[in-house]
Amino acid sequence: MSPDLSAALAAAAAVPRLLVAVDFDGVLAPIVDDPSTSAPLPASVAGLRELTGLPGTTVALLSGRALADLVRLSGLPEPVRFVGSHGAQWGSEPVPGFDAERAERLAELTRGFEDIAGRYDGVHVERKPISAVLHVRTASPAAAAAATSEAEYLLAHWDDLHVTRGKAVVDVSVLAADKGVALDALRASVQADAVVFAGDDVTDENAFARLRPGDVGVKVGPGDTAAAYRVDSPAAFADVLAALLRLRRLSVDPRHG
Repeated sequence: MSPDLSAALAAAAAVPRLLVAVDFDGVLAPIVDDPSTSAPLPASVAGLRELTGLPGTTVALLSGRALADLVRLSGLPEPVRFVGSHGAQWGSEPVPGFDAERAERLAELTRGFEDIAGRYDGVHVERKPISAVLHVRTASPAAAAAATSEAEYLLAHWDDLHVTRGKAVVDVSVLAADKGVALDALRASVQADAVVFAGDDVTDENAFARLRPGDVGVKVGPGDTAAAYRVDSPAAFADVLAALLRLRRLSVDPRHG
């Protein structure tokens, strides 16, 4: 961890109300071929659990995962806040704006993606509450390119869809959802004085772009980013959480020094 990141974490840890918001896949959990088998690193889970128990500290998971999957796979309990589907899902209530017309559009989109996936080995479709996701990670390079090209051709004929192109995925939603807007809402809901946010994919850039002076944005892994800081892997991010936990404890209870 760089000295600059250590100093930024120390400053954020000293504020009265701190929000720690993190993506799941690629941040807490290493990327795997089968998303259903994804598991967070025990060290990261332990760090978040302990942060949640500190005064003036809120922990949130902000992910493109469906909310139920996010809760189940993370293994984290309340009072951790969970925001799924890139900010569209905040609880068990129906997603606002997801009406019968959008439901039919989603069904048609999903059928189109499944037709594509059926033609290529290693390509599969993930169903989410307001989106369909074409996964090509386990396909050969040629099959992945061909399936993605067919998906783009399909999408070019439809209006009013919200497309997110991530790492070996095309995630298409029938409602607008933005991690940046969701992060702002989380900040406001807890009146956070500073935010530590970590993400790994292009979908996290909207959140990085919403960070303010005094916040800390951590990009996990390679790729262009608006984040001010970077670590190499989920294992390295577990070390960031451990450092933040130590610094936060010193701030809220100096006896830990």
